Amino acid sequence: MHIITFSDLVWFILPLGVVLWIYWRWSGDSITIPHAMARMFLQLIAIGYVLTYIFATKEWLLVVGILTVMLLIASIIALRPITQKNPKLYLISFVSILIGSGSTLIIVTFGVLDLKLWYEPRYIIPLAGMIFSASMNALSLAGERFNSEYSKSGDYIASRNTAYQASMIPKLNTFFAVGLVSIPGMMTGQILSGVDPIIAVKYQIMVMFMILSSSGLSSAIYLRAIKP
Repeated sequence: MHIITFSDLVWFILPLGVVLWIYWRWSGDSITIPHAMARMFLQLIAIGYVLTYIFATKEWLLVVGILTVMLLIASIIALRPITQKNPKLYLISFVSILIGSGSTLIIVTFGVLDLKLWYEPRYIIPLAGMIFSASMNALSLAGERFNSEYSKSGDYIASRNTAYQASMIPKLNTFFAVGLVSIPGMMTGQILSGVDPIIAVKYQIMVMFMILSSSGLSSAIYLRAIKP
């Protein structure tokens, strides 16, 4: 596998500089992209060291604690596009992602992978991250779209249905495009690391199913729970 150094990443200054300039000229905002890039860099470096430690210790309490923190953060970020928030909405967001993602993670852990240690951090943490992130993004889309539709029509059922469909568009587009337009991240990473493409395909199918399941369940639970 080819080893990437931090100096190799300097090449991204060229396209990112163009994007930053366009974003600043068109939005007047020169802070958001550099802020996002800095946070991304620091967060990934930090999680790299944290995962190295966790993989070595394999303490189930530590793994559960990290999953809980990830879940809490996801439930908070999910409500970012929603203007009117209250403690009850945060609770609904948390429970929605917990049930939708948790049930999917249990199926993957005990059914599909059948891990010897259910808390094997090398598997459980990356998979939970993908599942929580998918639910978080779907819930954000569902919540924002529901508020927009409901404020115009006042019809809960119609607003719920429209919001649910909107929240599933990115996931369904990925299903239609995979293998034709794109090779998804997990599959690409495995192929680049030398894994047989057929094995990588099986893992990617698992990932696609778990992301669609957790997204659909979390969005549905959230939209049902916020019924006026």
